[in-house]
Amino acid sequence: MTNQTAQADDHSAIALDADAIQKAIRRMAHEIVEQHPSPDRLVLAGIPTRGLEVARRLAEHIEKIDGVKPYLGAVDISMHRDDLSTRGKVTALEVTDLPIDLDDRPLILVDDVFFTGRTTRAALDAVASFGRPSKIQLAVLVDRGHRELPIRPDFVGKNLPTARDEKIRVRFENIDGAPDSVLVLKP
Repeated sequence: MTNQTAQADDHSAIALDADAIQKAIRRMAHEIVEQHPSPDRLVLAGIPTRGLEVARRLAEHIEKIDGVKPYLGAVDISMHRDDLSTRGKVTALEVTDLPIDLDDRPLILVDDVFFTGRTTRAALDAVASFGRPSKIQLAVLVDRGHRELPIRPDFVGKNLPTARDEKIRVRFENIDGAPDSVLVLKP
């Protein structure tokens, strides 16, 4: 299958298959290396769970391209969300694990899907207590639009316009036990 959307079942469509995901992440890694010629100072911080997996894969590709693996960490946003009172279920707390002092280092926040910008805002709040990076950028596998805040990703694997009531599900075989894919779920 290619990047073209194929029907998965009556209520979902495959937007990206495993090959397309790999190509998108590889392309994003090349873009990051172009903007950051010294990846030995770079920190990639994934937003659990699937953002951390995208960050891990980006770091592997950057190492293949440049011979240097950037620092890899995780940023928990659970206590920084602005919808805690309205969420039906509370997300489990994850550990924020940043392997090095962030002061004067470029930081790239990494997530699987960008929707309204609220997750990114929460990640920015979480990072603020860990130092002052020289620059903060955002990398996402899928940008579906629908911004509610003035935030946009710097590195995008795939722009995937969706209806507001549609859902995007990113699956990774090592996490979900299902082949890597990005699905658009119809209401």
